[in-house]
This record gives sequence, C-alpha cells and structure tokens, in this order.
Amino acid sequence: VVSPAEPLRIPVLDLTRFPGSNRQAEALRLASDEAVRPFDLDSGPLFRATLLKLDAEEHLLLITVHHIVSDGWSTRVLYRELEMIYAALASGRPSPMAELPIHYGDFAVWQRQWLQGETLTSQTAYWKRRLEGMPPLLEVPTDRPRPAIRRHQGASYSMEIPHRLTEELKAVGQRENATPYMTLLAAFQTLLHRYTGEPDLVVGTPIANRTRPETVNMIGLFANTLVMRTDLSGDPSFRGALGRVRINALGAYAHQDLPFERLVEELHPERDHRHNPLFPVMVAYQNLPGTVSAEPGAGLTISPVEVTRGTAKFDLTLYVFESGQGLSTTWQYDTDLFEAPSIAR
Repeated sequence: VVSPAEPLRIPVLDLTRFPGSNRQAEALRLASDEAVRPFDLDSGPLFRATLLKLDAEEHLLLITVHHIVSDGWSTRVLYRELEMIYAALASGRPSPMAELPIHYGDFAVWQRQWLQGETLTSQTAYWKRRLEGMPPLLEVPTDRPRPAIRRHQGASYSMEIPHRLTEELKAVGQRENATPYMTLLAAFQTLLHRYTGEPDLVVGTPIANRTRPETVNMIGLFANTLVMRTDLSGDPSFRGALGRVRINALGAYAHQDLPFERLVEELHPERDHRHNPLFPVMVAYQNLPGTVSAEPGAGLTISPVEVTRGTAKFDLTLYVFESGQGLSTTWQYDTDLFEAPSIAR
C-alpha cells in the first residue's frame, strides 16, 4: 500500500533514442525482464509501475503486482479506474471515483471472524470427505522424465475455438443445466482420462470468491483455488460425465471459502519438490470483461501487450478466455516435461 505521504513515483524510460524498428523489441525485452523481477515481501512495495516512451504519442505502461495483493479480477478493476481517472484529468474534471464502502483490510478481518467455529468445521469436513482416498498424483504422460528438482521453466501454446463450436458447447451445457465452465471442465477431464487411463481425475481451478457485492470493485487477493475431482469410472457417456462434473462443481462452489493453503494444511499431502501438492494440472476459465477501451473523448487508445514470462507454475495449465468471436485458449506447460508438438496435438 502506498500512503498519501509517500506517493508512487513512476520512472519514465525514454526509448526514442533507439531506431524506430528496434523500440518495440526493446520495450518487450524490458517488459519481460520486469515481469520476472522478484519482489521483497518483507519491505515491499508489492506494486511497481514503469512508463516506457516509444514516441510522442505512444507509451507502454508496465504494471507489475505481486499475486499476494491482487488477482485477475483486480486487474480489470485497476484498468477501468485508471481509464476513468485519466479521462477525467485529461478534460480538466476531478476524479469521478467514489469512496469505497469497505477496504480489503475490512474484508480480511471479516473473513477471519466468520471462518471459525462451526463454519470452519463444516467447510473443512466437506473437503476432507470430498477428497478422501484421492490418488496421490495424476500422472499425465510426458515427453521427458520428471527432473529431481522443478525449475518451473515454461512456454505456452495458444489456439482459438471458433464461434460456432463455442455456441454448440454452450448449447450442450444449457440442455444439461450446466455452465460453459462445467462443460469445458467435463471435456478437459475426459481428455485427461483418455491420456492417463485414470478414472479418478483431480485438477485445480481458480474461483473469483467475491460472494459479497461490496467486493466487486475492490482490489485485493480474493481468488481462491478449488480442487475439482471427478469420477469417470463405469465408462459414462459425455452427458453422464457432465452431470457428475456439475454436481461436484456446485458442491465446491458452496464450500469455496476455505482458503486453499488451509486445505493443504488439513490434508497433509506428501511433499515432493518434483510436484505441486494435490494436483499437477490446472484449468482456469476467465469470463471477466474483455479488453480495455478508453472513454470516448479521452484522446486515449488502450490496448494490452502480451508478455512472455517463460515460466510454468504447474505441469500443465489450460487458460480459457471468453470473447465475442468464441473462446481463446492458452496452454501453459512445463518445458522440462513437454515438447511443443505434443502440446499442440
């Protein structure tokens, strides 16, 4: 947190000294370096910003925030408020932002007070029952042997799911009273079943966890990780598999308040530097608002820039993003385990 007495000072790097053809490459290099520069959790700050000047009218703003104080939803809130304040100041108007009814510290205190006693016991008991007898690890076939120590080196592969197929996917879910996420998760776990031969499938998934209306416009780490376990034994049809996924997902949503780190403490999974605890595969369905567009009349055009970080938190993570054209996907994978052609296939 930056106090009013200590304003955030944003360094400005002038890249106009580089030839025009090299400026974008230099900007992307700086952005990639900034994305992996570590934070000092003891002294902070946990929010960094740098402005790169490409020419008189074009700038690239690098914003780096530690995940411990922010999440994907918060990023959209930050972009929207930055856009609104910029537009107001550019036209000589005061900031239009209203005072928040509560702050993240208030939410943290409320969560600690609420998540104890019978509530904590009930939440914990559900997950212990749900994950009892869970397989120790989902072994997805890899191209290379698993190294003794993970380096978290990664790459990504992106592909588009066309609009027509996306609509068909949604229609299947609607017929079964399932959300697009549930339908996609059923397809993804079916795919994992085909590759592993395992009927008991466990993957992780993030959830916004903003169940109170006061938290919608707040910046902070509200997101939680849920363990999604599906039993595909008995060779069910896809309709049957989707029904199982739906029931499991609804149960997980009803018990989403138990922090994942608390769940790990309760379950005491076997620790191994080669693996993530509980699951090695993650699926993240992102249905947040789309790209940022500046307020009309602001004299500002905003577009995101994709930065390659070269890391992988899990063996395999499937990111799915909703757009007007359909679904876009990014497969992030550990390059110590997988080769690019395998991921594309």
